[in-house]
Amino acid sequence: MSTAVTVALLLGVLAFAVARPWRLPEAAAAVPAAVLVIASGLVPWPAAVHELMLLGPTVGFLAAILVLAHLADTEGVFRYAGAAAARYSGGSPRRLLAVVFAIAAAVTAVLSLDATIVLLTPIVFATAAGVGARPKPHVYACTHLANSASLLLPVSNLTNLLAVAASGLGFLTFAKLMALPWLAVIAVEYLIFRWFFADDLATPAHPQPAAPVRAPRFALTVLTATLAGFAASEPLGIHPAWIALAGALILGGRRALRRSGTPGGSDRVTNHPTRLREIWSLVVAANPAFCAFVFALGIVVLAVSRTGFGALVDRLTPHHADLPGLLAMAALAAILANLLNNLPATLMLVPPVAHTPGLVLAVLLGVNIGPNLTYVGSLATLLWRQVLHAHDHSPATGEFLRLGALTVPAGLAVAVAALWLGLRVFGVS
Repeated sequence: MSTAVTVALLLGVLAFAVARPWRLPEAAAAVPAAVLVIASGLVPWPAAVHELMLLGPTVGFLAAILVLAHLADTEGVFRYAGAAAARYSGGSPRRLLAVVFAIAAAVTAVLSLDATIVLLTPIVFATAAGVGARPKPHVYACTHLANSASLLLPVSNLTNLLAVAASGLGFLTFAKLMALPWLAVIAVEYLIFRWFFADDLATPAHPQPAAPVRAPRFALTVLTATLAGFAASEPLGIHPAWIALAGALILGGRRALRRSGTPGGSDRVTNHPTRLREIWSLVVAANPAFCAFVFALGIVVLAVSRTGFGALVDRLTPHHADLPGLLAMAALAAILANLLNNLPATLMLVPPVAHTPGLVLAVLLGVNIGPNLTYVGSLATLLWRQVLHAHDHSPATGEFLRLGALTVPAGLAVAVAALWLGLRVFGVS
């Protein structure tokens, strides 16, 4: 009975997150479900507190990186990226696709997949319109790379942070093991995109004159320093959340100083509403409702893991990081991601294999590449659909599924092979 109840609760929470009736936040269903499993004793209170403490630093990083990405956007980083894409494409849709792939992969790796979905996708729409290209291949690239290109760094995806926190893998160790799978899956995605969207990419472009965009040097310097800080902080035992917060404070502080230095900036009465709006915009950027959703989802998944369903998943989990084990682990993770969403899949699969780094990384291959198969695989993909709807460019479900059926198996195969090779080269099991 407890298995049926907890699985039903989890599915209900995920269905609510997908549908978001009345535009309510995901937490509106997840928090009551978490309270219910604790009140009913399915998750003892000490276990719930322990889970919240484990998730705390990860959720803190999520909030900080969202604020950092928001401030980078206000500084013009994404507008500059769009202008650079238009310039380097030379009016060629095929060349624009290559540039979008490079920019989306870099943004996803450094600022996480949410920045690629929410901030870069609208810029890609505008850039494609500016060069007279059909936007479909380029905006589809945003969602695919938001998932599959989030393999490179622990900070690229919430799933990565959850896995690193459980396994103890260091930042640099993680990056060097995932670099080859990251490059391999991006290359495979690009080749398939070139073939799948051949007709769209062959359409002659009609570039429109565009005003030059000045490089936001200070913001780019801060982002570069923040990325370096992620790597340098590991030996010091400093969590990446503090580095992301420092980057956000620097960008936010500079913005505040610029405003205070404008004519009339000393008029506190006049500027008070403006300051409140800016502070509120930072609160909104941190997305506290989604952070609460992650906390609550962790409790609900913990309840599922303590039942027969969790035991079944444990029995299906491979125990050796050889090539067959890595393939089986990645496939299981991809299947669960598309059945339950990638966050619950990560929370369920990482603890049983936390002692084997190779299997932990195979889980991430499955939960990061796998969501490109269906809309429900990741919340980022669902958010991407909302962005496209807002631009009157609703994706065709059949086309999305066909593209996923081509890219996901091929991407998983090459990524697992590359991971297996990296584990052998660096002597990690």
